[in-house]
Amino acid sequence: MRIAVIPARGGSKRIPGKNIREFAGKPIIAHSIECALASGVFDRVIVSTDNDRIARVARHFGAEVPFTRPPALANDHAVTSVVIAHAINFLQADGVEISSVCCIYATAPFVRQEDIRAGLAILEAGNWQFVFSAAAYTSPVARAFVEKSDGGLSMLFPEHAGTRSQDLPEALYDAGQFYWGRPQAWLEGIAIFGEKSTVVKIPRFHVQDIDTEEDWAQASAMLANIRADSPLPQT
Repeated sequence: MRIAVIPARGGSKRIPGKNIREFAGKPIIAHSIECALASGVFDRVIVSTDNDRIARVARHFGAEVPFTRPPALANDHAVTSVVIAHAINFLQADGVEISSVCCIYATAPFVRQEDIRAGLAILEAGNWQFVFSAAAYTSPVARAFVEKSDGGLSMLFPEHAGTRSQDLPEALYDAGQFYWGRPQAWLEGIAIFGEKSTVVKIPRFHVQDIDTEEDWAQASAMLANIRADSPLPQT
């Protein structure tokens, strides 16, 4: 079976109730659930939560909530990979045979069906352990600099101070949307950012990590620029 697992704990501190707060006319987690269901690649779409309200919303929009996530995996220090491994262990103990697992974040309203399907195709066609969404930085990270405590500036990579931007490699960042992985890779805690992983490159204008109120406002402002093939309603 191909399984989608959407982690959604109830104790968000920076944005209380974040996972079921309304975004574009529905709880934000609903966008992830509906995209997973509409992609047509999953046998089951499961939400891992410790919260009864989130569980009710998840079921309303078509996801399963077959277990309650234990408190030890629902605190501020819970690691996503461990949460996914917990879901896999639960399903396997119930006799479910799993071929691949895709973690989809609950606050990824711009995730697209075609990107999820592309990730699965890459995973199944090769020897990768993980395939996830990523986007390119607008500027070469090798030219990055920081402010020093005395107010001066310091380049992070001074060896590239004189290198032309066009001569520097493109750098990618995690889009924070979905992560396809083989069950054993999740269970063994293999590093996602490693040699056994590759990515689906997506446009920057489909990427917005949502951890703060400023992030939420930025995501709301992005709605008007989302293409017609997005799962989001157009404004």
